[in-house]
Amino acid sequence: MLTIRLSRVGRKNDPSFRVIVVESKRKPQPGNYLENVGSYDPRVDRVELKADRIKYWISMGATVSDTVHNILVSQKVIDGKKINILPKFKAPEAAPVAEAPAAAAEAPVAEVAVEDAPAEAPAPEAGV
Repeated sequence: MLTIRLSRVGRKNDPSFRVIVVESKRKPQPGNYLENVGSYDPRVDRVELKADRIKYWISMGATVSDTVHNILVSQKVIDGKKINILPKFKAPEAAPVAEAPAAAAEAPVAEVAVEDAPAEAPAPEAGV
């Protein structure tokens, strides 16, 4: 199955991407793709796409990654809504630590008499 996705190129701390058509199970290794159909530079917000080739590959059954889908929608290559690619917010659960002291306060406290405790023998002192 083919997919259209981004492949990072460029030096460290200066990202730029190629929009490539590749087998979906392949790793994004440089030069190991079927066709380069565009480029994307997020630092200067520059997008260059070959719209006719992208439409051709989509018609041949290639899927599009979520980020590339959003780029294609913003460049009006395809119609549709953008996809939210951020993870959904999950509220932190209430900590069960707050319930533990309340349970301990309700439990009866066992009273221990000092007289009932066994007497301990004093330890012999060494060196005398």
